[in-house]
Amino acid sequence: MNTHFKDAWYYLRRAGEHVKMGLTEELRPVERRVRKLAGRERAPERGRLEKVKTELKGFEKQAEGEAKEAVATAKERIRTYRGGRKRKAA
Repeated sequence: MNTHFKDAWYYLRRAGEHVKMGLTEELRPVERRVRKLAGRERAPERGRLEKVKTELKGFEKQAEGEAKEAVATAKERIRTYRGGRKRKAA
């Protein structure tokens, strides 16, 4: 096939994909209204912000657990280090 035809097919496919995305975006509100009237309403998709918040909470809990573990390890090392020495009375 001639390279011009290959290029033409590529751009035609690409244009078709963009038309599909544009129509989907434009008709989304109409689809919602029809689904609402028909009683087949979809559950809203989680937004990007909610996904990021969920991930951050997971990271926060992981970091908190690691910090507690590090503090416990440090306390244990200090106890072991001081174990051989007598404490001075204040």
